[in-house]
Amino acid sequence: MSDPRVERLAGILVDYSVKVGKGDVVMIDFSGVRALPLVRAVYRRCLLRGAIAEYTMTHEVLTRTFFETAGGRALGDLPRHRLQAMTRATVYVGINATEDTRLLAGVPMAKLMRREKVLRPLVNRRVEHTRWVITRYPTTGLAQEARMSLKDFEDLYFRACNIDWPSFSRRLTRLRRMLRRAANVHIRSSDTDLRFSVRGVPAVACDGLRNMPDGEVFTAPVRDSVEGHIVYNVPCLYQGKEFDGVRFVFKRGRIVEATCRTGSRAELRRILDNDRGARYIGEFSFGLNPNIRHGVKNTLFDEKIFGTIHFTPGQAYSEADNGNRSSVHWDLVKSLKDDGEVFFDGRLIQKDGLFVAEGLRPLNPRKGT
Repeated sequence: MSDPRVERLAGILVDYSVKVGKGDVVMIDFSGVRALPLVRAVYRRCLLRGAIAEYTMTHEVLTRTFFETAGGRALGDLPRHRLQAMTRATVYVGINATEDTRLLAGVPMAKLMRREKVLRPLVNRRVEHTRWVITRYPTTGLAQEARMSLKDFEDLYFRACNIDWPSFSRRLTRLRRMLRRAANVHIRSSDTDLRFSVRGVPAVACDGLRNMPDGEVFTAPVRDSVEGHIVYNVPCLYQGKEFDGVRFVFKRGRIVEATCRTGSRAELRRILDNDRGARYIGEFSFGLNPNIRHGVKNTLFDEKIFGTIHFTPGQAYSEADNGNRSSVHWDLVKSLKDDGEVFFDGRLIQKDGLFVAEGLRPLNPRKGT
């Protein structure tokens, strides 16, 4: 029996997120056979809407083979056929169904970062020139990484994705406006004291149009304005390698000290030294999905945890551009639940992960949820 939640999500992705219509060229990019129920539902809907729908599949076994075997020439090669396909596409749907979440754990970080830099034009083409949405599909591997059963992880996934996005979008409007009007932000907790300017940088509401699950309001700090220190307390995987307790110290916007409690400090430095922009911040965002309340070691979920912020080394988005350019975009997450305050221009906006400013309280999850 097919899962009605899959069909509902396919409808959200096709008809709301990327608004597929007649004449669109849709690229569906998926990994892993586990994703096939959602891929099929999306593919079928695109064809019914009169679109030209094409699909490509990758598999983690082949990805691992590449990094184990590829020499310098292959590692540095941009797959131009994929870039050409992206220039034709008007819509991109990415569905990842990873089983082995630590697939790349044994690959040297230098090799991974070199490849990431080579592939950055593909990411930029998708982000800047298509209507796009990406999601993760539940697998046993993702569930185990989250320390959940597959059924419980599936329930979390569909609760976080299958919500009334237009209504949610309307609730984000006031926070977006307040952040857009703010000049200075101060984040404070027992292990963090961070100040920066957002003057003149746009604020953007993320309401199901690009990520699934979604739920953010983001901007970017003025590039050279960040001062202070931050400790991130939500464990994360980056290129299959786990980091926790990452601590940055900033001077004039640049990360001048970087340590971590879990993970390799040498690999942490390798990420930050990949290019000049990796040591500057490209995004500041509030996590706002009311149905994501704890980390699962998957950034697409964890950056949306209600009561968190993420402060992202690397590439800025064009919608909230502070001029920072990098092949890195690392959404490191800090939970402010039970310990943290956010101020706009000296005004307390959020305390212990809940909004306290007038007009923002409706964003808080309902009691008992």
